[in-house]
Amino acid sequence: MGSASPRDHLMKLLEPVVSAEGLDLEDITVTQAGKRRLLRVVVDRDGGVSLDDVADVSQAVSTALDDDDVMGQAAYTLEVSSPGVDRPLTEPRHWRRAAKRLVKAELKNGAVVEGRVMGADESGVDLDVAGAAHRLGYEDLTRGRVQVEFRRIDDADDVDGDEG
Repeated sequence: MGSASPRDHLMKLLEPVVSAEGLDLEDITVTQAGKRRLLRVVVDRDGGVSLDDVADVSQAVSTALDDDDVMGQAAYTLEVSSPGVDRPLTEPRHWRRAAKRLVKAELKNGAVVEGRVMGADESGVDLDVAGAAHRLGYEDLTRGRVQVEFRRIDDADDVDGDEG
């Protein structure tokens, strides 16, 4: 049992490739779909991932895989994606990326706190809970989830209007 799993090998192989593109490698999954295998590479970074980023990373990952035999000779499909809003917030960088978003934070003591992420650093998260600032340390958090917010278009405060 000395050999690492294909996923571990892929993580080690592709982590520097993805980092070189300025992104974090979040996850890799290999699934069998009929005769083909699907290799899904999940990447993210502060400010989000653009389609150009995905294209660049796909190219770099593809090249790295061509030079390595982990995927063998059989055909496979490479899919590069970004986690989106469904991923639980478990790492400091996930919380940092959720700045200004409404989140539900699950605490180790079973409590659930809902609030807006004001900021996050290496030790914890600052939430605005109903107008009051709350500091949650990572040691007290199990995970968080970004809440999807629907609002009227005219409420949007991040639209670049030309008034002012």
